[in-house]
Amino acid sequence: MERSLNVGKALQKKKWSRRLKVLAAALLTVGCLQVPAFAAESNGQMIRVAMFANLGSTYKSTTPLITLESTGKWSIGSEGGAEVTLPAGQIRFSADGFRVKVLETGDFKTAASAAKLLQATSDKPLLFTTTLSGKATYQLYTGNYATEALATQAVARVQKVAAAGLGGQKPVVTGNKHLSAGSYSSLQEAEAAQESLLAAGVNAITVLHLSGGAQGYSVWVGEAVTDAELAALKKTVEVKAPGVSLTPVSDSNVLMIRQDAGLSTDTLKTAPHYTIAGTEAKAYVQGDGSGIKVLERSARTYRGDMEVSMVGGDLALVNVVPLEQYLYSVVGAEVYSSWPAEALKVQAVAARSYALQQGERFKIANVVDTTLSQAYNGIGSENDKVTSAVDATAGEVIKSGGKIVEAVFSSNAGGQTAHPSEVWNGGAGVFSNVDSPGDTSAQAGLHTWYHVLLSSGVSGYIREDNVKELTTKTEAGLSKVTVTAQNTNVRPIPLIQSTVEPVAKMNPGTEAVVLAKVAQSNDYAWVRGPFTSAAMVKALQGKTTTTVPASISTLEVTKRGPSGRALEVSANGQPLTVKYADTYRSALGGLPSTLFDIAGTGSYTVLGADGKTSSKTGSKGAAVLSASGTGTSSGNALVVMSGDGQARAVTEGQTFMFIGQGNGHGLGLSQWGAKGMADEGYDYQTILKHYYQNATIVKE
Repeated sequence: MERSLNVGKALQKKKWSRRLKVLAAALLTVGCLQVPAFAAESNGQMIRVAMFANLGSTYKSTTPLITLESTGKWSIGSEGGAEVTLPAGQIRFSADGFRVKVLETGDFKTAASAAKLLQATSDKPLLFTTTLSGKATYQLYTGNYATEALATQAVARVQKVAAAGLGGQKPVVTGNKHLSAGSYSSLQEAEAAQESLLAAGVNAITVLHLSGGAQGYSVWVGEAVTDAELAALKKTVEVKAPGVSLTPVSDSNVLMIRQDAGLSTDTLKTAPHYTIAGTEAKAYVQGDGSGIKVLERSARTYRGDMEVSMVGGDLALVNVVPLEQYLYSVVGAEVYSSWPAEALKVQAVAARSYALQQGERFKIANVVDTTLSQAYNGIGSENDKVTSAVDATAGEVIKSGGKIVEAVFSSNAGGQTAHPSEVWNGGAGVFSNVDSPGDTSAQAGLHTWYHVLLSSGVSGYIREDNVKELTTKTEAGLSKVTVTAQNTNVRPIPLIQSTVEPVAKMNPGTEAVVLAKVAQSNDYAWVRGPFTSAAMVKALQGKTTTTVPASISTLEVTKRGPSGRALEVSANGQPLTVKYADTYRSALGGLPSTLFDIAGTGSYTVLGADGKTSSKTGSKGAAVLSASGTGTSSGNALVVMSGDGQARAVTEGQTFMFIGQGNGHGLGLSQWGAKGMADEGYDYQTILKHYYQNATIVKE
């Protein structure tokens, strides 16, 4: 969860050409981001959600193409007054810049075949169609590229991939320098002028001006890289189309209107394509109320309207949507709609508070559509129960000290929420470590798994429905089991992971020693690993402020915070320091939380009669009970037991297992904890005040 929201109250507008009037929302004292007039509902609070944007280190999610779809009539316009009405269907957007023109051909199959070859590469294809000299023509490009040099490098890659279909044509770099062949007050006039140039064999494009200073439409020619190239093009066009007056382009904030032929590489399917040019250019797409689908965002459909612009040389897409409608999706994406109504209300108030406290972190938007802010998946994650919870708490926020709380939350606190010092080195206040017993509700109904040791020395986990318990035990009193089906998988952790190979397979009749019974890894309790020394070293590289050892023989938590979360982890006895303690989650291979213990599978600690402890490594040479019950330790693994009867396997090679609780940073609201409290009959305000200390719930 990060920072950045701005809300505004705007007077409803029916035309883009009318002046934007936005009233600052009383909820905020920070500067407000502009909300397009067309997107504002009467007295409605709006939120801007970035889907694609190149904001450098703040946020970067880019795409060379944006494909939007509507089931009803829709329109494209600007605050400068431009407006185009479109029928139902698809439209595409791209950004003007450096590209590679791969080929130009009159055969769709040739162009489509080359495009198909390029789809799987980093040089994404763009396929346009036009009518040049009276013939259908298909123009294949790749890009955009940030610089001419990068586009030049791409030429060789593109030529190599698509060589078989180029027919002798050589890919060339194109740029964003254009010439204007005239300005027109209507689209019809511009298209007539464009047709004349196309008939003369000149590749011309109709352009829609987005800024208020320019009038209507223009016709442009050229996609030159240099001024010299543009000057040469001018002479060529004047020969092909005598009498045409060409002037340098002065207004670059435009939409270049083309016809896209790349929606399918199997059959010819076209759609309007708008290439946006100019750092100040913004195009607003307004739907008919049924939602706008964004194909590059998993084909999800979103309420509200879309703003397309260029930021940092890349396409940017922002969804402008009423705040409460945004919450319909966020709450449905963040928690299960089957949860009690009071838990859904808790999430609604927390999500609203978080959003309203964001400031302007994302520059062009208030939040982003990922969990960097809050999960936002459009209409698809909405549910009637969720909508009712949002509506029932409309306008309610969490406040402390007269300010809206940045109500951060996580999935599961693992039994106790984090103290700020365990996450971002801050002090307590609204956020403090409190008990969260409801977190155990995440385990309800899950399978139990048997942690077993095979005679081969391999240890792993088998789900309970594949296990048959035996009446025999080891000399140490440990139970034995076999399995009920051939080739039963023995998993490295108590969880089915389709991308992770089992550590072994068992057949009926083969016996294994039971080390423990544990719950299936879940948001409350989990196991991760085993990780080798090499894997740990690789994961830690670049994540710590101290040097990572070349090899790790021991790894342990050497300092903990108030809730028990790791504040310091040491390798080979030396601290692996990080900027923020919560960074250990990613530094140690993507752990669910920092509330964990580490078990080295190749070492164990022995408590002597004199009260002193000593560390032992390896699985051989110790007089302890083995998996076979022979009383020797000459096998590939041995079992060590603690004074309270807990057993674990020690292997000959050292790897590391992480046994932990919780999912997320653990600060503030625990979503599963709230669910558990709601199950017990607590109302949403009581739950919120439990997780956010010294706070009140108010309606703004």
